[in-house]
Amino acid sequence: MSILDRDRAWIEINLDNLEHNIKEIKKVMQEGSEIMAVVKANAYGHGSVMIAKKLNEIGIYNFAVATLQEGIELRKNQIEGDILILGYTNFEDIEYVTKYNLIQTIIDYKYASIINNMELEHKIRVHIAMNTGMNRIGEDFSNMDKIIEIYRMKNLLVEGIFTHLCVADSNAEEDILFTKGQVQKFYNVIEQIERNGINVGKKHIQSSYGLLNYPEIKCDYVRTGIIMYGVYSSKNEVIKTKLDLKPVLSLKARITSMREINEGDSISYGRTFKSNSKLKIASVSIGYADGYPRNLSNKDARVFVNGKKASVLGRICMDQLVIDVSDVDKIEVGDIVELIGEKEEISAESIADKSETITYELLSRLGSRLERVICKRKNCQD
Repeated sequence: MSILDRDRAWIEINLDNLEHNIKEIKKVMQEGSEIMAVVKANAYGHGSVMIAKKLNEIGIYNFAVATLQEGIELRKNQIEGDILILGYTNFEDIEYVTKYNLIQTIIDYKYASIINNMELEHKIRVHIAMNTGMNRIGEDFSNMDKIIEIYRMKNLLVEGIFTHLCVADSNAEEDILFTKGQVQKFYNVIEQIERNGINVGKKHIQSSYGLLNYPEIKCDYVRTGIIMYGVYSSKNEVIKTKLDLKPVLSLKARITSMREINEGDSISYGRTFKSNSKLKIASVSIGYADGYPRNLSNKDARVFVNGKKASVLGRICMDQLVIDVSDVDKIEVGDIVELIGEKEEISAESIADKSETITYELLSRLGSRLERVICKRKNCQD
């Protein structure tokens, strides 16, 4: 790790924890199912190329991304295996799906028809998205004739079909019934397709919470996203299958200056924090432009410096924030501040909860100016 990597603020990635999480996930998967690693949104802020390379090393060769550009980036970095684009690709760019050996999601019958009628040199590898109740993308499960026709289109090589469960993370009775209904609709369609003598290809339903709460579902792929990175969606969730997950990411920055302030002194924009006693404070080289949420301002958010807790004071700025280091011994300019990590107070779940969001958003919004570096120390939390 070079000095420039850790000059201001950065993300450390623990690839040993990633491998550990993959092993945990496999323990609860049905026999014959494979992991489809979801590495969209820069692998939920972790660094898609770095993560995918490690997954290739440990035998994972199925990936899911959201965009054509994300798929191309993986191919340009020699990532091997199947890469499924889960979202829309513009018709003018469809040729690149073939050029980079990617798989395109068919988002509905009309989309399939337009691609099928294009003058293409090669067939396009595709998976069909089926809408079973989320009403986002996918051909509706009730349109059997259209789904079968998609399978028979001359320019499409249909290699799979999938749906997405919209309340698999809920333990409410009505949501459980809804999810079971989605699964039933999916398999009813599969049965009808097969009755027409068609090979449906690879089937997949479960994302992270589909696996955790409905591990009995047997499909060809499990689309593992957030849990692969050692994180749950939010705090205090009721989950049917709890795994021994370890966070892959930690967010760090540096102390840039220190000073003492007196009772009545204010901190940062808007003077929203005024001290009621003498304090020793420190500026930290990270802000909301890096993805650390601005709405953590004045919410008693915590960080760790030299093993000691410190509170974030006042409004979080674009590139900096201020912390109370009155109780931190032997602190100097250049010392490292950990803002997201394994400790409970700064876990991704805790930070997301305080900022009134979910871990998916928190992590995926971590900025591009944060260098992603592999932690090579024996204990990456030190």
